[in-house]
Amino acid sequence: MFALDYLTKTLAIEYLSSQSKQILGSFLQLKLVYNSGAAFSLASSGTIFLSTFAMIVAAAIFYYARKVTSTGWAGALGLALGGIFGNLSDRIFRSPGALQGKVVDWIQLPNWPVFNIADMAVVSSAIFITYLSWKNIPFSKNEGSK
Repeated sequence: MFALDYLTKTLAIEYLSSQSKQILGSFLQLKLVYNSGAAFSLASSGTIFLSTFAMIVAAAIFYYARKVTSTGWAGALGLALGGIFGNLSDRIFRSPGALQGKVVDWIQLPNWPVFNIADMAVVSSAIFITYLSWKNIPFSKNEGSK
């Protein structure tokens, strides 16, 4: 996910502008946006907080991932990490840097904020984790024997 996100952001910077480019009429448009906040432009002045939170979540995933024996949970955590690293790398390496960089967003749907592949990975992961929890799929083999 991280590599796909990086590639698509590179292409978006190269070929898109702040003017929307219609792909499927008004349903799917491509538009280059630099977002300092989270989804829906929330916390646009809290980029250092968002970056720090992302690093803490990534560290927690690395810690708990050692215990995963479920393919579903491994996939869900992998999606989350790919998305986290995609947007976190923007915050670290894009201007102005120092955990305050703006995230490159480029996919636009009606009545929805502009987003990117990393955002799709994080949201998909959250949905997948909710499903796994709802179905009571164990995280590890030891979890079911508690």
